[in-house]
Amino acid sequence: MTDTKIVPLHTDHARTFHTNRFVYPVLSRRSGGISIGVNLNPDKVCNFDCIYCQVDRRSEAETKFVEFDQLFAELDHMLELVTSGQLYQDKKFQSVPENLRRLNDVAFSGDGEPTTYRNFDEIIRRAAELKRGRNLDDVKLVLITNASMFHRPVVAAGLELLDQNNGEIWAKLDAGTAEYYQLIERTKIPFSRILDNISTVAQKRPIVIQSLFMRVQGEPPTPQEIDEYCERLAEVLDAGGQIRLVQVYTVARPPAESFVTPLTKDELDAIATQVQNRCGLETETY
Repeated sequence: MTDTKIVPLHTDHARTFHTNRFVYPVLSRRSGGISIGVNLNPDKVCNFDCIYCQVDRRSEAETKFVEFDQLFAELDHMLELVTSGQLYQDKKFQSVPENLRRLNDVAFSGDGEPTTYRNFDEIIRRAAELKRGRNLDDVKLVLITNASMFHRPVVAAGLELLDQNNGEIWAKLDAGTAEYYQLIERTKIPFSRILDNISTVAQKRPIVIQSLFMRVQGEPPTPQEIDEYCERLAEVLDAGGQIRLVQVYTVARPPAESFVTPLTKDELDAIATQVQNRCGLETETY
């Protein structure tokens, strides 16, 4: 199987699958297999407005609210489709190579920040029960998050449930300075809140840092910005935080703003090397 048959699936992270409204499968380049996505923000509401986001917020969402029972019916059915192999009879997934036909995780992500969901801990609990009921202990529960809500009690409770059920936190950190953070994320949430939340959560369990870098108006992040970014990572470690992995990647799908374009592989590798040399952290580039 050639890479040309794999690339379209890696770049297609559509958050729909047939009649499903909340649960969708993707071939994930970062997980190295099939990831089942759970969209907790079908209304497209997010507390960040990232310039690289691929969610089309210009059109109105058809689904406004998460229907709890429907979501878990879809999740249970998707677990069956993937584990039984029926998914690969679907036209979209027929070309997935044998070595990638594995269920790696159930990922809470979607069209906004998943931890803003009011019953976040209950969602995690129910998902863990479904996974456990199918003897899928090796399948991860992955939270893909901007780290803005870790301080909320309901989110802290959900993170503890992740700890108990082979969970993993992928926390966004796309900047080293407050100015660049505001340029990229366009949010009212201060950079200091994100840094404090990441540090506090990393002191309780190992986390993954996911960092997306890009060209803005044709310009990559400055050497000074990357130096400050490495300093922020070092501060997490100095405070007793645990970072299992740093994912350094760039835009792979059409972004919200046309002035956002990808970095080259060499540029990504250079950032990853700086993280390794400065902080001694394992890195992956995409």
